[in-house]
Amino acid sequence: MFVRPLLSLAMASTMVFGVLSPRPAGVPSLASDGPKFTPDRQLQFPEDYRAWVYLTSGLDMNYDAKPDDSGMSMFGNVFVNPSSYRAFLKTGAWPDGTTLVLENRTAVHGGEEQASLNKHGLSQTEETMGVEVHVKDASQPGGWGSYTFDNQKTAKIIPPAASCYSCHQQHAAVDTTFVQFYPTLLPVAKAHRTLSKAYLDEMAK
Repeated sequence: MFVRPLLSLAMASTMVFGVLSPRPAGVPSLASDGPKFTPDRQLQFPEDYRAWVYLTSGLDMNYDAKPDDSGMSMFGNVFVNPSSYRAFLKTGAWPDGTTLVLENRTAVHGGEEQASLNKHGLSQTEETMGVEVHVKDASQPGGWGSYTFDNQKTAKIIPPAASCYSCHQQHAAVDTTFVQFYPTLLPVAKAHRTLSKAYLDEMAK
């Protein structure tokens, strides 16, 4: 949940620490650390996501075929709610209510933009450049919903026709999530044989 933003991302990831508001009839309740919605079905910002399980960081991960010529590099840090992480370790699959958070931060070049002991490497800025969320939700077409936060309050679901959904479906390793970029979870998926056909076919080329 992950890959540098198109819409802003890629995943992946998503969030919210708390109990769900009432869900539509017929949709099961989720884990207490799963997503939290407003009455009009907007996702509330997961303020405590940095206390969740850290999965990976990527640098300049991007959907675009052409390289970014803006001159700005971006880190993407991915977190998942703890109960879903534990479930994945046991089964190699994500339960309903899984919330993957992708946090984007600008990369700072050591020695150029800050006075620091680091003179050559890259570090991350204090300010986040955006937060994206990927929620497994049985009530949504395709079973997942994606959200981009412009503030730390609420976000509406990205429409199902958006290209980020098809990208996840066509390339993600497990259940439309980019587990291939999560080094501690890819071996789990391999062991449980839960890798997607799309991913296996792509890797076989």
